[in-house]
Amino acid sequence: MMRLPCWKNGSRTCGRTPYIHWSLQSGTSLSFPTKIIKIRSLCAISRNTRSRSTPYISGRCNRMGSLSARPSNDTLECSARSSIITKRQRRWKSQLLGDAQPVLPRPLTGATPKSALQLYQLPKTGFLSYLPSSWVPYAELVRLDKPTGTYYLLFPCLFSTLLAADYSVAPPTTVLTTSILFSVGALIMRGAGCTINDLWDRNLDPHVDRTRLRPIARGAITPRRALVFTGFQLLAGLGVLLQFPSSCLYYGVPSLLLVASYPLAKRVTHYPQFVLGLTFSWGAFMGFPALGLDVLTNIDALRAVGALYASCVSWTVLYDMIYAHMDIKDDAKVGIKSIALRHAEQTKFILSGLAVVQIGLLSAAGLAVGAGPLFFVGSCGSAAATLSLTIWKVNLKDVKNCWWWFKYGAWLTGGGITLGLLGDYVYTLQCSPPKTPDVAHSEKDAST
Repeated sequence: MMRLPCWKNGSRTCGRTPYIHWSLQSGTSLSFPTKIIKIRSLCAISRNTRSRSTPYISGRCNRMGSLSARPSNDTLECSARSSIITKRQRRWKSQLLGDAQPVLPRPLTGATPKSALQLYQLPKTGFLSYLPSSWVPYAELVRLDKPTGTYYLLFPCLFSTLLAADYSVAPPTTVLTTSILFSVGALIMRGAGCTINDLWDRNLDPHVDRTRLRPIARGAITPRRALVFTGFQLLAGLGVLLQFPSSCLYYGVPSLLLVASYPLAKRVTHYPQFVLGLTFSWGAFMGFPALGLDVLTNIDALRAVGALYASCVSWTVLYDMIYAHMDIKDDAKVGIKSIALRHAEQTKFILSGLAVVQIGLLSAAGLAVGAGPLFFVGSCGSAAATLSLTIWKVNLKDVKNCWWWFKYGAWLTGGGITLGLLGDYVYTLQCSPPKTPDVAHSEKDAST
């Protein structure tokens, strides 16, 4: 049982073990290197009801109660506001909440100074700061404050939609509606993927500095509630999928297997980024059937979708390899596998090869459907330029630099490809009137 020092009226409350008396309030959290506990919205570290002289941290708590934990290398977090009065208590408060490194109790002596104590506070700025405090953990769970992953999930959908629109000369209103639906679906399904990932990693995240304050890892959301929340997210995603033509249902549902299997891949292979690529690139299959084009009966569409999907997989492995370098030290300690660990010394060489493969396959997708010069110059050319710049400039040993290129690389590369496809589609609209997908498909069959 972990016990924290506390003095009452200048004297210890127990002759053998000192304690700290806390009253806890929702809003901030303290991280100790102890085992994770599950905490409700409001609780208090106080005297145990079974022993007045032995206050301790107890397991679960309701509105008011006690918390408990056993020492380990994981993280314990709870909302806290100090009610210390005496001089010694104020000294401990400054050590726990101030900038100085605290003198930790004996059960915690194995912790490193960097990770021994960490303060969590509710967001003060941004979108999350306007949400009720009870909603914040769920918003953090789906990464509403970090939308980069949503962009990466959305871009393959946009690539496929615009490529199909250029091929079939689809009406602009249909393309716009389809793109909006894909945006909503990407937001929902990325959130579901993050929740599933955090459920898988709930015992690993506390060991990694970047992830130790995630809602499940810090105990703000229980695994059971996260599982129920995932169910609602998947139902919402199904609702969006049903807005597309019925054939999209057969293309979209199989992606759930990949969503659930990616976290497992980190435990069994050094190439989980490839599994992530298969998952995040699934939108490349969706654009053509969303606009009414049957990929299985149209050989040109099938070739384009296959090349585009493989291109997006290469791109995903590329940017996630950069992302993996942010956690490379922590991953090595806790046994998480990644391509960054496997090929740490050859990373930029591999990134260069992935970029060449991505651009080559993207060009093949355009050739399959007869894309115009704006696609090859705008999409393929911008991808070559931005990827070259990223690989040249990224400092793989600097966490902040890796994050910068990962975050803005979505817009540099993904945005450039999208603009090239959009430009080629607009040019095609000016050269020929919009057609319905059935008309475009029948004309293509007649020409062949």
